[in-house]
Formats: sequence, structure tokens, C-alpha cells
Amino acid sequence: MTAWPQIRPEAADAPASGIVDLMSYARGREGLIPLYVGEGDMPTPAFIVAAAERALRAGETFYTYQSGIPELRTAIAGYLGRVYGGSTDPERIFVTVGGMHAFQIAVRMAAGNGDEVLIPTPSWPNFDGAVTVAGAVPVSVPMRSDAAGWHLDLEDLAAQVTPRTRAVVINSPANPTGWTARREELAAILGLARRHGLWVIADEIYGRFVLDGPEGARAPSFRDVMQDGDRVMFVQTFSKNWAMTGWRVGWLEAPAELRPVIENLVQYSTSGVPGFLQRAAVTAIEDGEELALDQIRRARLGCAIVCEGLRATNVVDLPAPPGAFYAFFRLEGRSDTGRVVREIVDRAAVGLAPGSAFGTGGEAHVRLCFLRDPAQLREAVSRLQRVLPDLAAGREG
Repeated sequence: MTAWPQIRPEAADAPASGIVDLMSYARGREGLIPLYVGEGDMPTPAFIVAAAERALRAGETFYTYQSGIPELRTAIAGYLGRVYGGSTDPERIFVTVGGMHAFQIAVRMAAGNGDEVLIPTPSWPNFDGAVTVAGAVPVSVPMRSDAAGWHLDLEDLAAQVTPRTRAVVINSPANPTGWTARREELAAILGLARRHGLWVIADEIYGRFVLDGPEGARAPSFRDVMQDGDRVMFVQTFSKNWAMTGWRVGWLEAPAELRPVIENLVQYSTSGVPGFLQRAAVTAIEDGEELALDQIRRARLGCAIVCEGLRATNVVDLPAPPGAFYAFFRLEGRSDTGRVVREIVDRAAVGLAPGSAFGTGGEAHVRLCFLRDPAQLREAVSRLQRVLPDLAAGREG
């Protein structure tokens, strides 16, 4: 950043998003099917929108609680009890401007200048970005993949711990790979954190997006293995379960003793989430269970359509993801996926995310979001079936 040497290096060095780069390239393409971002195509349902409208008409347009309105924190605690069992103290809940804000606050408390944060990769690129902006150092722990899918080698994770390590980020089910940690793996990771005095920042936002098993199943959680006093913070959002990506409402769950610190960090970043948005979130979490289940059903159907269709090309390596709502696949013969996704835009009018955007281990892969209308996915798969064999062979269109 030579033109502006006065700005801080942690700001200048924040990594650019390869997903945003592809979106900019594809923007305005006629007939484009956009499968590059991590959201579905269903607008927020009217019953949630109506709750925000009622709050606006009632004049809820003023500053509000830094940690969130009591009604929402109580509703979130009740929801966690229904999904995970047990009880959660609402004093552990802090409403944030989306999951990204929750993650930033967690990082700010766990690590700073020169500290290290372990991140299994491939991973959501915002993890690296938030750690870098905080002045800390993201340390990649490359996952391994085989015909059965992606795996985190716990010995690899332990080998990366140094005296400067302060936290480990665990996203399960994971974006982009779909990796879903088993209960015993979470227990082992927590044991490692206990031995070294590390924070675990648990991103479990896809925890209900389990792509096999009975309806209503959830992924294993650190809640299943943690004890009082464990250093675990949970990042969550309303974006996925309730089709609210653009609303930017999420929450951080952390020890209640940290309340003064977290409220200060909220005050100095956003001064709280607008009250009328929080009223909509209350309605979503209390009345939106069927919506959440429908989102999961759509993800399961989308996974079947995409995996079956892409494998039929015989040029794609795509293990079935056990969780989340992404197909993370490798195109045979091509490792330059930044170029590949542009060629797919040009020749098929389908927008996919380059695996290089997701860090170490993702470079030769492409990510496709399948939380979409089934008819649109079938059309996208049909287009990809026509062009992927040529792209794999290096043939020009």
C-alpha cells in the first residue's frame, strides 16, 4: 500500500475476496445463475417482514440495548434449549450485526497483535480477514480429503500450537467443504484447547444443515462435550435458517462474565442492532421452525441434484458433503480455478466461487451453493454438464 503508507498494515494487508472478484466479473451477465455466494434464493417470508414493519410503526427507531433486547436474548436461549437440550442463560447471549460481527468480537477478545489463531482450511475467507484486521496471525491447518470427504487430522492441529497460539476456529459443518466433526473429534479439540489455555471460537451456523439422517437431526456441537469454565465462544446468525442474510442479525454466545467487555465492543463498533430488526428476529426464532426445516429440505434436495448431475460428467471429483449447503468439487485436469470459474461464467452463465478464495487446500476446487430453487439447480447442472468436459480437456469454447 505504497500510495498511503500512513494506514495500518493490518488494514492494508486484509486479504481481498476471491468470491467478490468473481461476482464483479459476472455482474450483469444475461441469464446468469448465481451460485457463488452462501445464501439461498428465497426472500425472507412475509411473517418476519411484518414484525419489522410493526416495530417501525410503533416507533422502535431509537438506540437500544448494547447486548440485544431482552425478548430476543430470551428467545435465543429458548431456541438453543429446544435444539441442543439443557438450558442457556440469556446473559450469555449478545445480539450482533450478523455472524461476521460476532466473529470479529470473539477474535478481538481472544487474540491481538502477533498472536496466532489456528484455522482449519479450506475455510470461509472472512476468518482469515477478521484475524488479520485484528492484528493477529491466521495459521492454516490444511485438512485432508479422500473419496470419503474431508477430514481434520487432530495431530496436524496439535502440531501447529505454539507459545503464541491464542485460539482455534472450528466451523462445523464447514463452509466450503461440508466437513462435519464427530462428537469425539470435538471432545479432542476441546481437550487440546484446555491443555494449552486456548479459546475455541465455534462457528456452528450450519449446525442444523445435516444432509443425511432423519429430519430434524443436528450436527454434533461443542455443547455436547463442554463443561462450565471452558473457553468456548459460539458464533451464530439468523441468515441461513430463516432466510435473513440481508438483515444482518446474529449473536455471540460467550461467558456471562464477559458481558461488560462485549457490550463495550458492541458500543465501539455498531452501538447495537436496530430494535425493529430484533423484533423480526424474535418472530423468526419463535415462529419460524417450519421455515428452518424447509430450508434444510431444500438443501438436501439441492445436494442430490448437484452431486448426481456433476458426477455424471465423469470429470468431477465430488465427495458427498455431510453438512452445510455447498458442493466443493475438483475438475479433473484443472488447478487454475480462478480462471476456470471465469470460463464457466463466459460459456455457461453459471456463477461459482473459486476454491483459491478459501485458502490452503482449496486452490484446485470450485464451490457451488445448492440452497436454491430445484428447477434453477437442474438448469445450472445441465449447463455445466455441457461445458465441464471441454474445460477439463482444455478445449476452447
